[in-house]
Amino acid sequence: MNYAEIKWTDIADGEGVRISLFVSGCTHHCKNCFNEIAWDFSYGKPFDGEIAEKILQGLGQSFIAGLTLLGGEPMEPVNQAALLPFVKEVRRRYPEKDIWCYTGYTFNPETGLLNEPRANGPHTKELLSLFDVLVDGPFVEELKKITLKFRGSSNQRVLDVKKSIALKKTVLYLD
Repeated sequence: MNYAEIKWTDIADGEGVRISLFVSGCTHHCKNCFNEIAWDFSYGKPFDGEIAEKILQGLGQSFIAGLTLLGGEPMEPVNQAALLPFVKEVRRRYPEKDIWCYTGYTFNPETGLLNEPRANGPHTKELLSLFDVLVDGPFVEELKKITLKFRGSSNQRVLDVKKSIALKKTVLYLD
């Protein structure tokens, strides 16, 4: 997996000050996507052990609230395979930090999977279970609304993943 960018002190992509990892590769190709350059799976730099450790060390700072994964598309199957061991290590080292993920896929709480079969693979259910908040749904230009908190268009949802999985129904984190 490659990554397009890392924001070491991001305040736009989740609550509090966060480290945001923008992965490369996305097949959604949403009209007027804010990060079109990250559609290419080979764009950016390799996400290797060195950069993973640098992020893990950065998360140790007391003012960092958590990690946000976005892109590109973190839930592309190839990206899931690379992210799962990393996210598990984030959880192990920093159980008090929250993990947000942005995906253009939609989440189905009844199954704990994504509504798009192509996006569900051997890592999907476990990876989703490690997230605290999932912002789901593709960006839709016609539904763009700049006053929405933590999302770009009104079709997107900000979900409490753990409650949604436990209750097998959609539980919004934010309206």
